[in-house]
Amino acid sequence: MSRAPVDGINQIAQTFAAVRASGGIGLMPFLAAGYPNLDATTACIKSIDRAGAACIEIGIPFSDPIADGPVIQEAFADALAKKIRLNDIFQAISGLSGQIKTPLVAMVSYSILYRYGLGRFVKQARQAGFNGFILPDVPPPEARAVCQQIWDGGLDTSLLVAPTTSRKRREEIAGLCSGFIYYLSVAGVTGERKSLPVDLADGLAAMRQITDKPLCVGFGISTPAHVQQLKGHADGAIVGTAVIRRIKNAINSGTDLIAEAVGNYCKELIGAVA
Repeated sequence: MSRAPVDGINQIAQTFAAVRASGGIGLMPFLAAGYPNLDATTACIKSIDRAGAACIEIGIPFSDPIADGPVIQEAFADALAKKIRLNDIFQAISGLSGQIKTPLVAMVSYSILYRYGLGRFVKQARQAGFNGFILPDVPPPEARAVCQQIWDGGLDTSLLVAPTTSRKRREEIAGLCSGFIYYLSVAGVTGERKSLPVDLADGLAAMRQITDKPLCVGFGISTPAHVQQLKGHADGAIVGTAVIRRIKNAINSGTDLIAEAVGNYCKELIGAVA
């Protein structure tokens, strides 16, 4: 069974408790750290924070992502080509201390954690200002020891559940999530879609029978209508590709306008369930 970080500070749980109390949906935009540069990343974080997002997902660039579509893959490749390093990311995030209130969650492949050293990564991530990790490629039962070390380091964990995941595996995954459960709207890769699956509400209802932990839906969400569709079924809407696309479209406009474009888009999505 999962639990809150040992120091009792669980900002993610507090955030989604407030979302539930309001009857709304918490927006969780995704940013690829270092795309197009770290100044733009931190400017976008501040803009998203001002817009009123529930959490911000920060993707740690990885050369071989498992489920990211071409837009996010391109952003990661761009950041890696510019030699963005973990220490650079941690330093940039730490520079936001006292400037934002929105919890930050790192999406990070276990390959990175393993190479860098899990204990070292957890310590530095927490010192920088991260509140938790999304672990896309650590399945149970292997994830138990990994999650325990992350909890002991004072951070939350979130794992992925697909529509095709069996009930038994869903129960295992739910027990390993101390922040929220990342529910995939579809099996496959990330990317913008015209509509969400018609059976998504049924899949979320099945998860509600297993756990009362926050459910955040990702993959394919890009419009206010999508966010509205999740109301009453999920606690959070994770938006990735559409955010990166807006950064890409404004990439030649300068940092301030990139951040403004992202912030305005987030306000539009949040306004759908205000």
